[in-house]
Amino acid sequence: MAAQFSKVLIANRGEIALRIQRACREMGIPTVAVHSTADAEAMHVRLADESVCIGPPAARESYLNTAAILSAAIITGADAIHPGYGFLAENAEFADMVEAHGLTFIGPAPAHIRMMGDKIAAKTAMAALGVPLVPGSQGELSGLEEARAVAGRIGYPVLIKAAAGGGGRGMKVAQTPDGLEDAWRVARVESRAAFGNDAVYLEKYLDRPRHIELQVMADAHGHVVHFGERDCSLQRRHQKLLEEAGSPAIGPQARTRLGADVTAALARLGYRNAGTLEFLYQDGQFAFIEMNTRLQVEHPVTEMVCGIDLVREQIRIAAGEALGYGQEDVRFAGHAIECRVTAEDPETFTPTPGLVTAFHAPGGLGVRVDSALYAGYRVPPYYDSLIAKLVVHAPTREQAIARLRRSLAEFAVVGIKTTLPLHERVVEAPEFQAGDYDIHWLERFVAAGS
Repeated sequence: MAAQFSKVLIANRGEIALRIQRACREMGIPTVAVHSTADAEAMHVRLADESVCIGPPAARESYLNTAAILSAAIITGADAIHPGYGFLAENAEFADMVEAHGLTFIGPAPAHIRMMGDKIAAKTAMAALGVPLVPGSQGELSGLEEARAVAGRIGYPVLIKAAAGGGGRGMKVAQTPDGLEDAWRVARVESRAAFGNDAVYLEKYLDRPRHIELQVMADAHGHVVHFGERDCSLQRRHQKLLEEAGSPAIGPQARTRLGADVTAALARLGYRNAGTLEFLYQDGQFAFIEMNTRLQVEHPVTEMVCGIDLVREQIRIAAGEALGYGQEDVRFAGHAIECRVTAEDPETFTPTPGLVTAFHAPGGLGVRVDSALYAGYRVPPYYDSLIAKLVVHAPTREQAIARLRRSLAEFAVVGIKTTLPLHERVVEAPEFQAGDYDIHWLERFVAAGS
């Protein structure tokens, strides 16, 4: 290895903090865990080489406390910070602060985080680079009258979206002209409340699209590769429940075409480190919707089909190394599926924090569980409800589904309710088994109580 960090601080918690720790340990890099008082007994704290308490339970006073995180890095002698996903991962100001303190931010350049964090700027940049978009407004809507004009031109239904949005917040559908004003006003109110910014734009609402995303990695030497697509269409309220790699909806030719367009665009942009471009796919056409400038929750399914450690690649690239391989060296083998298991009631989706009295993870060939749970751990009520990711890999999709069915039956989390029963129902659904679903299917499935 040509270059390596002496110590990495992981500015996150839970399973993703453990995931980054594992990559660092295999690379021989010591790690620093940061934690709130609520996470003093968390697994990522127990397994780190060093740990620093950075504040009380509330995320804004701990995991979003940039001063405390930077202080922890400085006093422990860390020379790099990995943000994981969520919290500060796509905060350009934090990335700027890291670099201003002489540390390395393990992620994209702050300018690219800032660009892609503004959905309008991201779409403008991608359009200029030749990436196809969903039909809609050219940028931020100036007012309701412009919204009416654009909607009239592209046709209903339309979607009003927050420019600074994410996670489904600040998104409202108008099925007809009569519903446009309400959608426009509510989207702006939600956007202002969630992001401090009420800028919105408008795009065509597709009735049965797939959500396809492409995983990319780029070094600082102008090399860009992609690691294939993930199908993230199984969503509830714009939150992903299950992901597949590759997508049962597209074939090798579509993957090659999309990959070539995206890698060429990012090379021209000068992008660096990991990124994921998200598209809607309907009637054989891709349409860019946004780019995530970070590691994704669902990155394990890509790792399973490519055999490449994406976190290790992030660290190598941040240390200045070149990729060292080209697109022709990336091989796709088999099929992988990931289930996001959350501490929620499987019917009402109410969060269910509490004491885990017993925990048993499935195993066997082609089975991976990323989790920070253990028997005796108390799931706190302060953070995201994700508690485990079950990932299976097999030579074919049919075999992967069979392996997933078996693994779900083995998975035991006792003491709190989880969404494991919902995943078992989804896997048995004929539409899922046939790969015949879109981004609206899961909502219908849950509402029907199937």
